[in-house]
Formats: sequence, structure tokens, C-alpha cells
Amino acid sequence: MAVQKSKKSRSKRGSRRSHQHLSLPTLFIDKKNNDIGLYHHISKNGFYKGYKYLKK
Repeated sequence: MAVQKSKKSRSKRGSRRSHQHLSLPTLFIDKKNNDIGLYHHISKNGFYKGYKYLKK
């Protein structure tokens, strides 16, 4: 088992963890019906790429 020789400093630990943050999902606005949604997903109103797929 690998054991470190000495304790890593706070700056080394912080720079290692600097890429572990969460980002917000990218939203798009459909130009045909001004509906907001995620890419490659059906919107809440049942639209995908400007066409209605779900009946509500």
C-alpha cells in the first residue's frame, strides 16, 4: 500500500480538489414556442425541437 512521506499542504490539497465543483446545467430557449428546457430532453410542455410529442 502506498503511504505518503509527509503531510500534503492545504494549497496542494486545494489545487487537487479545484476541479471537483458542480456546474449548473445549460438551458436553451426553443424559438418556435419560447419554451425553456435542457438539451436533448422533452420540455415540461411536451415539446422537443419545436414539435409536440406529449399530449397534456
